[in-house]
This record gives sequence, C-alpha cells and structure tokens, in this order.
Amino acid sequence: MRQIFRFRIAATLALSLLAFGAMAADQILHGAIVDASGKPLEGVTVSAKQEGSTRTVSIYTDGQGQYFFPPMGEGKYRVWAQALGLQTAKGQVDLAAARKQDFRLEEITDPEARFRQLPGEMMVAALPDATPSDARMKKLFMNNCAGCHSPSFLLQFRFDAEGWNKILELMKMVPVTGVYPGPKGRANQMIEHHQKEFAEYLARARGPGESSMKVAPRARPTGEAARAVWTLYDLPLNPDAGIGTRYNPNDGTDWSRGTTSKIGELPHDGGLGLDGTIYFTAAGANNVVTIGKVNPQTGEVTYLKADATNGQASPTHGLARDASGNFWFDVNPGRRALGKLDTKTDKITIYQTPDSMAPVGGAVTVDVDPQGMVWASTPQGVVRFDPRTETFTEYKSLIPDPNPKGAGQTYGVAADRDGNGWWAQMAMDTVYHADAATGKVTAVKIPDAKAPEASAQDHAFYESMSDLGFNAPMPWSAGPRRMGTDKNGDVLWVGNSWGASFARIDTKTKAVEIVPLPDPTMQAYHAVIDSNHNVWGNLWTSDRLVKYDPQAKSWTVFDLPVRGTEIRHIGSLEKDGKLTIVVPVYRTSQMGLLNVRSEAEIAALKAAAK
Repeated sequence: MRQIFRFRIAATLALSLLAFGAMAADQILHGAIVDASGKPLEGVTVSAKQEGSTRTVSIYTDGQGQYFFPPMGEGKYRVWAQALGLQTAKGQVDLAAARKQDFRLEEITDPEARFRQLPGEMMVAALPDATPSDARMKKLFMNNCAGCHSPSFLLQFRFDAEGWNKILELMKMVPVTGVYPGPKGRANQMIEHHQKEFAEYLARARGPGESSMKVAPRARPTGEAARAVWTLYDLPLNPDAGIGTRYNPNDGTDWSRGTTSKIGELPHDGGLGLDGTIYFTAAGANNVVTIGKVNPQTGEVTYLKADATNGQASPTHGLARDASGNFWFDVNPGRRALGKLDTKTDKITIYQTPDSMAPVGGAVTVDVDPQGMVWASTPQGVVRFDPRTETFTEYKSLIPDPNPKGAGQTYGVAADRDGNGWWAQMAMDTVYHADAATGKVTAVKIPDAKAPEASAQDHAFYESMSDLGFNAPMPWSAGPRRMGTDKNGDVLWVGNSWGASFARIDTKTKAVEIVPLPDPTMQAYHAVIDSNHNVWGNLWTSDRLVKYDPQAKSWTVFDLPVRGTEIRHIGSLEKDGKLTIVVPVYRTSQMGLLNVRSEAEIAALKAAAK
C-alpha cells in the first residue's frame, strides 16, 4: 500500500511538472509566512521574478501559511510577499543554492500608506453613501469618473474642494478615450450638473481634513481562489508615446507604490494561440505594432505590423481566435476593416466592407461562430464575414447612431452556437439579435439598474440629457458592454458595466435574467464561458476576476497580484484538460495568464519540496 501511495504522489508530481512546463533541473521555491506574532497567514500574495526576466509568477499561501511555486529554472529570483494592511516583505533567492524563503509581515501604521495599497473597488466601496445626496455622488463617481482610468488612480490623491473642482473642470471635458478634445469639446452633462456638490463630496472623502470614507476589511483568498497561479509578462511601453523608459517602473506588483499612470500602455485585447503563444492588440497610435505576440517560455515579444495610410502601424482593438487557431481583429489602415492573422505564417490579411456598408467600427469587438463565420461591430450594428467566400453581410441596430439621446454605437459582439449574432448598444441599454437565416433583427431591453433616490428636478434634468454615451450614463443605466455566448448551450452572458451585474439571455426565447455580481462596486466588462458552462468575467475597475457557476449559482473571486489593472478583455484556452485564462493587464502594460491548481497538484509539490 505504501508503494502504491508513493507511486500516486510521483505520478501526480510528474503531471504537475508537465502542466507548468517544468524541466528536469527545475526547483520548487517554497516557504512560510507569518504575522508579527508568528501566526501563519493564509491568502498572502507571494511573487517571484528571475533576474533579467520580464516574467513574474504569483501564488497564495495556504491555511498553514505555506506556499509552493510551480517548478522554476535555477537562477537568482526576487521574491516578495504582501497582503492588505501589511508591509511588503522582500527577499532574494538563488535556486541553485536554496529553495526556501520565509517571511514575517509587519502591520502598516501610516493610514495613507494603508490606503494607497488598496485596490480600486475597495476605495470605491469606502466612499460614503449613507445619505441620499452621498449615494447620488457615489453613483456619479462610479458611472462617470472611471471611463478612462482606474478609480484607484484618482482616489490615491487628496485635494480640497477647489482642487477637486479643477479636476472635475478638466475631466468633464475628457471623453472615454482619455484624450482632451480642446475647449470646443462638449462637457459631460452629468458631472457639470452636479459639479459643486460633487467637488465638496470628494473633498470630504479625500480632502485635507478627516476623511468620511470607511474602509471595510476584506478576507484574503481561500479555497479555489488561493490555488490560483498568475503569470504576468511585461510588455515594452508604446515606443511612440514619448516615454523615457522601456518598461513601466511601477508595474503594479508592489502595492505600496499605489496605482501607476497608464501612459505608454500597449495591450488592449488578448488571446492564446493553440500552441500557448500569447497575442495582443495595440489600440494606441504607434509606428511598430498592429498585433503583438509573447513567447510564454522566454517572455520575448514580437511585433507584427500592418501599415496604415499615415505611415504608422494600423491600430487594433478586438481579438478572437477561430477553430484553426488564427486570430481575427479590427484594424484601421485608413478605413476601419477586419483583419486576420495566420498564426502559422504571421501573415496579416485585411478585408474591407463594401462602400455600401458601414466600416468595421464603434468600440470594436469580434467573435467567431461554430460555423466559422466572423462577426464584428460597426457604428450602426454588426457585419458577418464568410472567410470562404470573403463576403460580408450587414445587420443594423434599430436605434440609429447617432440618435436624439446620444451615441448608438455598438460595443460588445458575440455569436451563438446556431450561427446568429448578438451585439449591444451600451448607451441605450439594448442588446440585439440577428437571425442569420432571415436577416431579422430583434431588440432585447436590459432592465434598469438600481439607482439612488433623486429629486424631481434631477429626474427632469436626467430625462432631458441628449449626450448619453460611454462616459455619461443615467444613474439607472445598466450599460451592457462586452459579451460571450456559451458555445455548448443556449445562453448569452452580457457584462453590465454600470449595473454591477451580468445579464443572462436565453438565445432561444430571449428571456433576460439579471445576475448581480458579488459586490455592488464591481463593474463587469466582458465574459467568456468555459466548456463546463462557467462564466469568467473581468472587472475593469477592480483588480479581480470572477467565475460564476450557473448550476450551483456560486461565485469564485480571484484577486490579481497587480494594482490598477483596468482589464478590458478576457479570453481562454482549454487544452489537454487544462483551462488557461488570459487577460491584458491594460494600465501596467502586461499580459496575464491565470491557471488554477488542483489540491492534488499542490500536495505533490509540497511532498517534493521536503
């Protein structure tokens, strides 16, 4: 019996090593973490980065305060451990000589240092909302002040009412792009209407005096969330953004440094090739990259370029993989179009819609249906592209763009397993269905989100607004953004970015069910569904991902090891029984991979480390 047990442990360890690409000489870095009194700490984030590498691996301690990294090659590593409210502990390990690094974490006594460490969703949750006025201002902040930056970037600073007013004076003019349009730009009506009250509210929360914010403690990861392994790959900063450094000096992995500026960030969407190569789109203007790819073993970044008419690289936004492993994306060589990357040859091919159709556009997203048809957004709806005949079919939204109430551009796009298309008019709280066989387009209204109490005068003003868009929603706007379909079921999942929820839409009956996220500060962006029908979602203003099991109606929340992530896309690859989630860590210019280890895999590592 003892021999059988040893064989099982050895077999499990071998599988674990294969799962994480281990080589014979690889070592298992491990250790224990305790607090100042010597008590073991569960759910502490532990990270390791080899000298000269752009690859950071992060894991979490177990119930005994112990941690075990996946096997890593010999070399010198920086190792650090951190948890909310505790000082970051740092060490150096040479795996050729030692494999163990213990840490003792001390409390942070400086209140501002403790606050700067917080992820954005905890800062937002701490904003006061006990009175109707404060609740309105908190909702205004969540809906209108995070369109072009993480809330933690803003709230890590303190200003008096005059200072906040100056910030609001600028930000009411800055659209979701984050680019100031000049003095002739149109002001955000919601911010302008509440500006004085809003500045005073923010000054009470993050001003020079005593703060009205109340930060609630949060439990550290346990269970499945604590078995997560994050691998982050640093990407070079946009070389044409005027940045004087190749990589971001504050890459978000040391929480004590707060949330970094996003100047020079590179990735927007991301995906995994069938061989595990990481791909990303580059939405910002630059001269070198249309599609980038990362070698997951070495971290080497390769740029692939399609020329634009202005001499720069054609920018890209959305990204989707087809059954052959090729990637489809929007591309803008001059007139926005659909692009294809052949991953075997690195060849980029561009397909333009006919002049009689709208160009690919809007906030572009792409999906591929099981029949191999490619769906992409346009400002007026969507197009479906047949790669075999190289022909487009257009489907239009029933509410035009623009319309008397504001922007009607498409945001999210998805295709169901029957080959039909779905898309969202985010500002209009409407999702559309295109029947590919008949061409018929049907609208599905997303229910209003819960909104704070407002006066009759405010309601009258809200109803009079005519600039509804990605950065000026109603207080009750749901904001259906990006979406994903269950290719093994008949369900569409939509991220309601202002509604703190997913919308579950039956693709046959079009019935809508609102599934609230675990916390009202969470703002959903996109969804991808695995083969077990689980819904994985990124939260653009939170440093977290969520997994929803619709059978058990249960949530798992995964913490990222980075501050100010602003993740705008989520993808996946299922291969050899393993699921890998891929996300572009937008603000810090990184690509992130999430794997969840089994208890047996960790037990095997623990046995091998002794």
